[in-house]
Amino acid sequence: MQSEWGDELEKKELRKHIIQRLQTIPDADRASIEEALTGHLVSSAVWQQADVIGITVSHGLEWNTEPIIQTAWKEGKTVCVPKCHPENRQMDFYIIHDYDQLETVYYKLREPIPEKTEKVAKQAIDLLVVPGLLFDREGYRVGFGGGYYDRFLTDFVHDKLALAANCQVVEKLPAEPFDIPVDAIITENGFLQQGGV
Repeated sequence: MQSEWGDELEKKELRKHIIQRLQTIPDADRASIEEALTGHLVSSAVWQQADVIGITVSHGLEWNTEPIIQTAWKEGKTVCVPKCHPENRQMDFYIIHDYDQLETVYYKLREPIPEKTEKVAKQAIDLLVVPGLLFDREGYRVGFGGGYYDRFLTDFVHDKLALAANCQVVEKLPAEPFDIPVDAIITENGFLQQGGV
């Protein structure tokens, strides 16, 4: 891959390229990568120090987060998951104790039911697992195009990391002034870059 990319049009091409690449990963390899990602995360110091974990309920091509959520519950951690508000591209996190507190919304996303859950303040989240399609070695990312995490991260002060296969990491991505990098990336080989964690 090239070392530099430019504008939003190129980001769309990058999304298309990596989605095609992820779709070709055999199931056995995907399961092996997911097991490694989960293992590296839940054995890390940043995980052990965190009481409140913010994480998406995975779907589609995203790496399976269910084992991570189950581990957090088993260890007595608080799990909160996002609910997106398409009208303003904002999102809030709600504490869940089981999957019965979720509903399926647009694009088959599973999100918390506000009436059955408790909203959590942004700064109460100790560790945020940030999804994305591509990352560079400085922690900048190309997401799924909704912009929800870009907005959420603007004043988020605690640890934020991402899970990505080696094929999702490149040297350099286009970064806008408002883009906020994650502090660390975990690949199947372990922590790629330590940043702030």
